[in-house]
Amino acid sequence: MYRRPLQSAVRNVINVTASRAAYRKALDQEACFARALVAFQLASVSSPCVTPCRTLHITTQLCNVKETPQHSEEEVGAFTKLIEAMGFTGPLKYNKWKIKIAALRMYTCCVERINYDEFFDKCSLPDTLNSWFLVAQLHVWMCLVRMRQEGRAGKYMCRYIVHSMWEDVEQRSKIMGIDAIHRKEAMKSMTETFYAAIFGYDEGILSDDSVLAAALWRIFFNRQCEDPKQLELMVEYVRKQMQYIDALDGEDLLLTGEVKWRPLVEENAQSILKVVTPTYNDAGL
Repeated sequence: MYRRPLQSAVRNVINVTASRAAYRKALDQEACFARALVAFQLASVSSPCVTPCRTLHITTQLCNVKETPQHSEEEVGAFTKLIEAMGFTGPLKYNKWKIKIAALRMYTCCVERINYDEFFDKCSLPDTLNSWFLVAQLHVWMCLVRMRQEGRAGKYMCRYIVHSMWEDVEQRSKIMGIDAIHRKEAMKSMTETFYAAIFGYDEGILSDDSVLAAALWRIFFNRQCEDPKQLELMVEYVRKQMQYIDALDGEDLLLTGEVKWRPLVEENAQSILKVVTPTYNDAGL
């Protein structure tokens, strides 16, 4: 009867000893990590040649393009925050109906002011609904990037740009005679492709040309591009297009949605340094 209490006491001693040993080991590892971190920071400060692993792309030829001032976060009341947390939209700077019309017009510019045949020819894309969607979603993404800079009104407009795109895709698939089952499957696949493309293009536009080229090869060319000149053409197109649309006035975009795209092959590259502004006569028209 005395053996069980003795065995229990021995086990407790062993467990306490093991716990203390594990605790000392963890402290030693943490101290080693702290010393290594301090040494790395000191080396980074003392060595001027340490550079970030990824540098932002800087285009020397187009550096004179006027950058769009970033809007500060709008101050909204507690009630507006509450209803927006529930999925509704609070009062905006402009009329919501006007923003919806401008969103539809901006999407229309993405599908009616683009020479799709030129994209199919220059990029060796088949003339299919999926290829049309790849070109359209690239321009829709550029509009979304631009309008997200316009605060809450711009984000509200982005919602209806995407809504207009899906309505158009569904109507086009119906006109092509695709049955309901295959149309549902195609819409699901396009939805997944679109939201994955947003993340890929966002990373590419904020990084250097190699990251943007990888995103275009993976999304736009569907991993089937073997000509580096085609990738170079599309990287240059996206860069110049984004610089051009960034220079457009945000208020005009919110109220009109008018976007004039640069051509795929630019005859005069210096022409994008100056954005065409509307001219008015003496009567203000």
